[in-house]
Amino acid sequence: MNKPTGKQSHYQIIIEGQLDPCWQEWFDGLTITITDAGHTVLSGPIRDQAALHGLMKKVRNLGIPLLSVNRVEPDQKDENFRP
Repeated sequence: MNKPTGKQSHYQIIIEGQLDPCWQEWFDGLTITITDAGHTVLSGPIRDQAALHGLMKKVRNLGIPLLSVNRVEPDQKDENFRP
């Protein structure tokens, strides 16, 4: 098991459908990008696992289908996955 380093990890959370950018603040400032496939990518740094689980809870509470959660290197944070 990896020990926490105290550094934030960057994630890409892909959800079904198109989420309006006005939701960015509610999703803790994560960047909202719409893919060519019409899905939404929430991307950016997340401070720890508790914050990640809190974001997953927000997605669940909105009833939006979650397609994937990917931890990425900081230089990949703005790339769009196409599930």
